[in-house]
Amino acid sequence: MADKAEGVAADNAIDIAEILRRLPHRYPFLLVDRAVEYVPSTSIRGIKCVTINEPYFPGHFPHEPVMPGVLQIEAMAQTGAVLMSKSLDVDVTRNTILFMSVDNARFRRPVRPGDVLEMPVEVLFARRNIFKFRGRAEVNGELASEAEFAAMKVEIESK
Repeated sequence: MADKAEGVAADNAIDIAEILRRLPHRYPFLLVDRAVEYVPSTSIRGIKCVTINEPYFPGHFPHEPVMPGVLQIEAMAQTGAVLMSKSLDVDVTRNTILFMSVDNARFRRPVRPGDVLEMPVEVLFARRNIFKFRGRAEVNGELASEAEFAAMKVEIESK
């Protein structure tokens, strides 16, 4: 029987090795540890295990560490980039997916060390190399933040 991750077959999961192949981000700015519920060109659920070792916690805030809301949105955007990079089989040596804009961002609850941030992201539309998404960041099913955001596939300039 196939392994299950939250009731989804393992072949719909994306591990950290593939995320590293799909995104140019690295420590300390890689904000997706794995993804599940991948449906090509449609939706995905990114997962970020938030630890006290995150580099932003000493300053945000020393006695009450909270994941910055803008990083929650960035984590959703990275999840969307994984979705489209895999769906379109983007050649990451020649192209990347860049965050363009954010709309309707709302923050509902703090995200703290020890939380597992789950980020369901769905494609609202995709035209040529432009993509619009709706994302949520949830902890134990409770909404932490939400936003709509756009990204575009661009060619990497040779140096």
